[in-house]
Amino acid sequence: VQLQASGGGVVQAGGSLRLSCAASGRTFSSYVMDWFRQAPGKEREFVATISWSGTNTYYADSVKGRFTISRDNAKNTVYLQMNSLKPEDTAVYYCASKRAYSGAYDSSIEYAGWGQGTLVTVSS
Repeated sequence: VQLQASGGGVVQAGGSLRLSCAASGRTFSSYVMDWFRQAPGKEREFVATISWSGTNTYYADSVKGRFTISRDNAKNTVYLQMNSLKPEDTAVYYCASKRAYSGAYDSSIEYAGWGQGTLVTVSS
């Protein structure tokens, strides 16, 4: 499945943004979807995951209570609603697809595809 992330931009601290990740193909609902981010000079960081039907979600501690992951399988799209943004949320955000759900990030699970990334900049 090919992924296209969008929705990034510049926002002031405390503001909100919603990222979208549109998938091509007819098998979107058979993939677990994750969001990652990579800040300048830092390693890529797991942000959130959502199971095939959206029943189960899991968040990194750094975003728990502020970010919400959701999906619309009819639209082949996964979303990341980001509220109460902080300057430390500044990063390029990537969506990724995988077959297995693990909750917390599991480095042994291979990813089927990655989006191209969308830049989120939070100003103080």
